[in-house]
Amino acid sequence: MLSIIIPVRNESDSLKGLMEHYSKNLSNINYEVLIINDFSKDDTLEKAKNLFKNQNFKVLDNKKKGLGGAINLGIKEASGSFVAIMMADQSDDINDLIKYNTLINTGDYDAILGSRFIKESKVLNYPIQKLVLNRIFNYFVGLIFWNNYNDYTNAFKIYKKKTLNEISPLISESFNIFLEIPLKIISRKYKYKIIPINWTGRTKGVSKFKIKELRSKYLFTLIYCFIEKNLLNLKK
Repeated sequence: MLSIIIPVRNESDSLKGLMEHYSKNLSNINYEVLIINDFSKDDTLEKAKNLFKNQNFKVLDNKKKGLGGAINLGIKEASGSFVAIMMADQSDDINDLIKYNTLINTGDYDAILGSRFIKESKVLNYPIQKLVLNRIFNYFVGLIFWNNYNDYTNAFKIYKKKTLNEISPLISESFNIFLEIPLKIISRKYKYKIIPINWTGRTKGVSKFKIKELRSKYLFTLIYCFIEKNLLNLKK
């Protein structure tokens, strides 16, 4: 089974579209969608509980505020052998999710790491400031870890649940958890495949990503994973 973790905060207006989106496009896949409410201040939680009564959907209420807490809860509660993380804004291409699922089911991989910035990828409506900062930071991470992957910070990837359990605890509290997971996958030499994926900027709602608020958290995760990588090398 494929478990899809979708953290939501103040996404009341997006919920109906989410249900229709996955129900329509994943009819040929054995899947579940875990909607993780992350301390919403609107009626997201109540609306989700009323809306998602299909057996393919579960609604969970995060107890540790932040994306890190939501993702950890989703991993813990996932029933599937494979876990994908997606965002509520539907910016990621669901056809890429289907590719992820096929590859990790048929190949000898612990993770499939999508990149929005390689040949055959398509990116639309990416705010220019975020795009420039994203490319600089990801290039910097690649240099430090001496790796050719170039989209560490994107949430949308798929993993074996067994692998996620093995790299736990995941200590990042916010969007930096999306950096921590692939860095641990790469540093610990798990088997992974990089493929091109598509991305379209959201047209509804408001992004929760705040660059100024997250700089120190990304730096902390980068230092933590770098130290861990070197400690692992020393033990060999």
